[in-house]
Amino acid sequence: MHLIPTEDEVVAVLRETGALREGHFEYPTGLHSNEYLQVPLALRYSRHQRMLSVGLSRKLRANPEIRAITSELSIVTPMTGGLPVAYGVCEAMRANQVYWAEGEHDKPLRFRQYLQPAPGEPVVLVDDILRTGTKLAELKTLLESYGATVVGLAVIIYQPTPNTLDFGNLPLYYLARLNAGYAVDSIHCEWCQKGVPLEKVWI
Repeated sequence: MHLIPTEDEVVAVLRETGALREGHFEYPTGLHSNEYLQVPLALRYSRHQRMLSVGLSRKLRANPEIRAITSELSIVTPMTGGLPVAYGVCEAMRANQVYWAEGEHDKPLRFRQYLQPAPGEPVVLVDDILRTGTKLAELKTLLESYGATVVGLAVIIYQPTPNTLDFGNLPLYYLARLNAGYAVDSIHCEWCQKGVPLEKVWI
């Protein structure tokens, strides 16, 4: 295993743990795809969680501007699902702290009571996957509304869809990019037309 795992090594772990599946899937958004990825299935094994988080932390530390402010840096994730990665990255980097936002039943993200980002606080957004980017973009806006400074975005897997948001000049770090096939609905879906059995996924 390399100091920073290669894309092939990351994909091998995802397949081994059942986190990456091939077939015919429909997302809650209505998108159809030939791949489905649920990174937490790989993160439940401590050795994989450690390897992926440490690898991602090394990508971040390669940026001299981020490396220079590590002791002041906050690692923030949009929902509790990203916490295994956030804590792993924070520990490996020896960053300052970890915290997260919460949102229930399609309500806007918010921080817990008595938790308030400080003006000028340097922050890296961390999650297990960047697919549409909706929650990460909402978190970025929320942090900036408090005056925090978002200096980077880091995810284990970058799996863009046709609707993935653009984060502009914000540095993006990831261990592997997966380019799945997508169809906007069943009418335009080649796997539907071929009669490939459909499985609906929750997230």
